[in-house]
Amino acid sequence: MLQLVLAMAERRWVGYNVQRQILDEEAVDEMAEKSESKVVLSESIKKSMRCSGPRLKSCLLDSIPVLSWLPRYPVKDNALSDLISGISVGVMHLPQGMAYALLAAVPPVFGLYSSFYPVLIYFIFGTSKHISVGTYAVMSVMIGSVTEQLAPESNFMQWDNGTNTSIVDETAMNKERVKVAAAVTFLSGLFQILLGLVRFGFVVTYLSEPLVRGYTTGAAIHVIVSQLKYTFGTNPLRHSGPLSLIYTVLEVSYLIPKTNVGTLVVSVVTIIGLMLAKQLSVYLNKKLPVPIPVELLTIIIATIISWQVGLEQKYGVDVVGDIPSGLQPPVLPDATVLGQVIGNAFALAVVGYGMVISLGRIFALKYGYKVDSNQELIALGLSNSIGGIFQCFAISCSMSRTMVQHSTGGKTQVAGALSAMVILFITLWIGHLFEELPKAVLAAIIYVNLSSMMKQFTDIPALWKTNRVDMLIWVVTFILTLLLNPDLGLAASIGFSMLTVIFRTQLPKYSLLGQVPNTDIYRPVEDYNQVRQVPGILIFRCSATLYFANAEMYQDALAEKSGIDITKKLAIKKKLEAKRKRHEKKIARKARKAAKKNTVNVVRKTMLSLLTNVLTSWSSAVVDNLQTGGFFNEKVTKSCVFSTIHDAVLHCQSTRMSQHKVMPCLHTPITTRCTLLLI
Repeated sequence: MLQLVLAMAERRWVGYNVQRQILDEEAVDEMAEKSESKVVLSESIKKSMRCSGPRLKSCLLDSIPVLSWLPRYPVKDNALSDLISGISVGVMHLPQGMAYALLAAVPPVFGLYSSFYPVLIYFIFGTSKHISVGTYAVMSVMIGSVTEQLAPESNFMQWDNGTNTSIVDETAMNKERVKVAAAVTFLSGLFQILLGLVRFGFVVTYLSEPLVRGYTTGAAIHVIVSQLKYTFGTNPLRHSGPLSLIYTVLEVSYLIPKTNVGTLVVSVVTIIGLMLAKQLSVYLNKKLPVPIPVELLTIIIATIISWQVGLEQKYGVDVVGDIPSGLQPPVLPDATVLGQVIGNAFALAVVGYGMVISLGRIFALKYGYKVDSNQELIALGLSNSIGGIFQCFAISCSMSRTMVQHSTGGKTQVAGALSAMVILFITLWIGHLFEELPKAVLAAIIYVNLSSMMKQFTDIPALWKTNRVDMLIWVVTFILTLLLNPDLGLAASIGFSMLTVIFRTQLPKYSLLGQVPNTDIYRPVEDYNQVRQVPGILIFRCSATLYFANAEMYQDALAEKSGIDITKKLAIKKKLEAKRKRHEKKIARKARKAAKKNTVNVVRKTMLSLLTNVLTSWSSAVVDNLQTGGFFNEKVTKSCVFSTIHDAVLHCQSTRMSQHKVMPCLHTPITTRCTLLLI
């Protein structure tokens, strides 16, 4: 360690001395022999999808990752740990699958199906070794909003002559809701496959962490409110659309006097018991080889008590009901439903993928392997589209199950496949044993599992200290998700996030740069005490990317900092150029160009008005964009552009010494002259 510190200390003082000529962009292009080749997006997509000839084997292994890693699976090293992990995660799938099925407004058994088929598909096509895919609360509540909107209870009311009241035909209603859930899941899978094939895995980068955390927190509130009817044993009216959350809370509050006391007692006891058991599990976690399956023990104990006491018959506690054994045959989704759920399906595709890739990258970085973002899209898309055919609802990854899979020693996707086998065993042979399980217990499991999401409110004070724009994104996303529901809320939140990006470009920092003494480093004069402006040279920098929306602001800031009335100089220049017909035609053509040309025009006009004294220092990417946009001509050439600020400064100084040709600068004493650099 001491040697490392000494080496770093010595390295800090190592200097360098480079002897070379001053280089502008034309000289750099000539010296480096710049090529003219361009990469076209369509060609890159075709190349990435070309799987013929010698690339066939490699393409096949990339498309079906299990073929590459499973033959090399180290049985002695990983088999036992993956087995323990798979069983542990499998017993979590049971209560979570049934509970989250209630969120999706479908019978609990379909949560078990959604914990089996998609998990197996991901085992074959996925690239993350540690995440646990399956039912997820946020995805389930988004599904539930669609199913209850397209198949509301009011469509299935029947008159009961025996009781002279209207009752709901639950069999028909559940059948229709399963059809809707399967259709939107199938379509969301198709969206994910399509995005993966065109290599659009990067789109998730536009979902910033504050946006995702604010969105999931708001969605968690929707989840909690949707389960209140199971906690109080009431039957509030279903509300949909904007502000439906507020209407639902008011409706539940109005029905509190009609609360089923037995159901409320079951809920409270279950919540308290779960919280105490989870705290005990955390305390004993280091002493036990595997975590205590708290949720599994809870539903077993609750089912036994409900069966022995007769909670449904004596106290009117709502229970799960019929759980058929076996698996559902494949059924193609209803084409008439697909057209009604396009927006919801796309939102599900984006949110589900965002959760998977975010968590997958965390573990990939920790254990030193790569998660292919595009392959993850395809894997998740196949899981959802095939799952939709088998009447599953949309899946993603669960943080709680993933942490259990990791903490119990899971090392590969084999753990996920084994957890699916556990669910298959339960579905085929012992699922019917849980028919007496109270729904209030499943709601309690959801509440306790979502308690960790409520801790995300602590992001607000943390972001207030670090980045208030990110805090604003978090808060606005949370509010929009609450008011507009998860689907519309996500779209509105992404739109607001994009507006903040535009807003930041509209308020960049404009600075005058000076030189750090005896170096080739330049920093803002107002931020450093020892930085001084180079005599006779004014260096102007804008912190934002220059484009049509902020080009005029750039010109105004440049005029303010330099003290030069650029508009007046442009007017004089135009009068002189108006005498020439050739220039009149050029000006007419420029006025008809697209909006992006406005940026080029503003900068070019500024440079033309001050041409003999304006030099720039831009990156090669900026230079390429300007050249493509037709910025350079016979008057403004690449010889005005330099690769570094110091090159431009040295050129200015050498030109001044040889020609004594300079420009007035009102920010320096009136007797001095200066040259302007645009950075």
